[in-house]
Amino acid sequence: MKWIATAFVLFLSASTASAAPITFELLPADGAIDGEAGSTLGWGYTITNGSEFWLMLTAIDADPFEHATADSAPFDYAILAPGEIHTVGYDALALTGLYQLTWDPLAPVGFTNTGLFVLSGEYWDADPFQEGGFVSNAPSISAAYSATVSTVPEPATLLLMGAGAGITALGRRRRRSRM
Repeated sequence: MKWIATAFVLFLSASTASAAPITFELLPADGAIDGEAGSTLGWGYTITNGSEFWLMLTAIDADPFEHATADSAPFDYAILAPGEIHTVGYDALALTGLYQLTWDPLAPVGFTNTGLFVLSGEYWDADPFQEGGFVSNAPSISAAYSATVSTVPEPATLLLMGAGAGITALGRRRRRSRM
């Protein structure tokens, strides 16, 4: 009977050691972004490989988006060594990050898409590009997102902001000329 208890304890400790968590967080941390109709915006991400194996990301999925065109092109399908942390910010010009969307020009103000991003991957016993061997599929990891169509400033507000900036610049110029 004692050997069964010992075997059970060894099994649990071995399972715990090999099943260390992989964490997946969005940037911004709350997963919420917003932009005007017609704009392109997106998410960055951080993944931490807390397992004893190499993690090769193989797929990204997202719930459907309405009033927008979604695109996973920024995602880099990283390969992470054990203990490695990989962070990539969203940059529309460099096309980096996790995911991006472009709001339809007529998307209704205040409309919000919500859902989950789901990443899939594989565990390898060493670097997959350096003769590593496939171990198993990694558990899928997910993060919640939201994207909201924000309001466009009224033309009068834009005019006031422009006038304020102009007055400030004029005041600075006058102070410099007095010195």
